[in-house]
Amino acid sequence: MDVARRAGVSMKTVSRVMNNEPSVSDTTREKVNHAALELNYTPNRAARGLASSKSFLIAMLYDIPSPGYTINLQKGATEACREHGYHLIVEPLDTNVEDVAKEITGLITRLSVDGIILAPPICDNAAVIQLLAKKNTPYIPIAPSANHGDIPYVVMDDARAAREMTKHLIDLGHTEIGFVKGHPRHSASSLRFQGYREAMRAADLTINPDWIADGEFTYKSGVEAGKAILNAKKRPSAIFASNDDSAAGVMAAAAALGISVPTDLSVAGFDDTTIASSVWPPLTTIRQPVVDMGYKAAKLLLVKDDVEPGKNIMQHALIERGSTQAV
Repeated sequence: MDVARRAGVSMKTVSRVMNNEPSVSDTTREKVNHAALELNYTPNRAARGLASSKSFLIAMLYDIPSPGYTINLQKGATEACREHGYHLIVEPLDTNVEDVAKEITGLITRLSVDGIILAPPICDNAAVIQLLAKKNTPYIPIAPSANHGDIPYVVMDDARAAREMTKHLIDLGHTEIGFVKGHPRHSASSLRFQGYREAMRAADLTINPDWIADGEFTYKSGVEAGKAILNAKKRPSAIFASNDDSAAGVMAAAAALGISVPTDLSVAGFDDTTIASSVWPPLTTIRQPVVDMGYKAAKLLLVKDDVEPGKNIMQHALIERGSTQAV
């Protein structure tokens, strides 16, 4: 009531502003926010929830975490939530359990969230998607393998980015390039491998099967993959790993074998997480806009105006650092 009186508007208008409803002019919104600031007014989230049948909570579900990736998604989503008076809850979900539907039902019931962000690979889990649709729970997938019908989703062009990185290595004079795959349950893994193969074929270069190794987006799998490739009868002059953690593992394997990076071996990664600039030499990588992807996903849940179904493509960038050099 005090805020309404100070701003010269009705209590209903104050309520609309505090609930971030779109049907308020910018001028009125500014007057109400200014009055609230002068009076040190902070809306009670529980009271707002009772009045509007909202919890003002958004959940982000993840499985098989890459620490840097998950943290950056969380950072972006949290920023969007704060802008709209919401809180973000980050929950791990083991999609390997026998009854994942029961697990997510309990989570939805317990938290009463207003929407859910699905990080990969949960975004491709049929049981999770079917349950959310059945319960009419709004959700936004990040980097799904397929279109979700009328549901908007957030992606970047993984295949194109991988083509660009492979071509970058080729432009440096590398003709013998190995590749470390990502986790098989992530759709991005196959897209990045696809991009690598397309660039190699476009340059009429041979893909040696001895230089292709499985990985799981982890440092440990990168070490194992690196050792397997570098212990081949003939080793490549460059290795492109599907993410930064596994690229760092490749660099560790090279060091253990007395192979100098980048003098004897160029190494490239993908994502541009913290580890890319922490290892030595710093890692040449694809900067995936993970923070922006988390922000966009939350924004799509929170702002319903003019939201179109289908993909929202975020732009990547190739970051050249000291782990690669010309032959």
